[in-house]
Amino acid sequence: MTREERRNNRGFLKSALFLIPDFLKLLLRLLKDGRVPAAEKAMLIGTVVYVVSPLDLLPDFLPFLGQIDDLYLVAIVLLRMLSRTEPDVIDEHWDGRGNLANVVSKVYKAARYVLPSRVRRILLGRVEIGSQSQRALLTSPAEPESIESRRREKVRR
Repeated sequence: MTREERRNNRGFLKSALFLIPDFLKLLLRLLKDGRVPAAEKAMLIGTVVYVVSPLDLLPDFLPFLGQIDDLYLVAIVLLRMLSRTEPDVIDEHWDGRGNLANVVSKVYKAARYVLPSRVRRILLGRVEIGSQSQRALLTSPAEPESIESRRREKVRR
């Protein structure tokens, strides 16, 4: 990755930090929605606790990085939600700026180049992003599936 790309990712993530309140509001609204499966609600609860806790993998008193790990976890949990929950359920609760799938995909990609690899592996290893399968373990593939392609696939069915 070039220096320019790193700078662009950092700039994007700095602006994305202002979305954390919108993401928390979305997670809390999804917790109250009866259409969200119980397993997904458990992930939402864990994510909210992680984000509001000042002590986590990268403590929040560390400027920038302390919030980026929170943002990264929110992004991977929302990517999981987008692949396992009807899009209109999630979109109904999102009142932040931009298309949610695009925003969380960009956050995921940008944070990968900023966070230490060990932190990324730990957080990503706790969340399965791919499609739901019976008795799926909470492990993650190397890359999340394209949310837009999954949505198109669901529409075709």
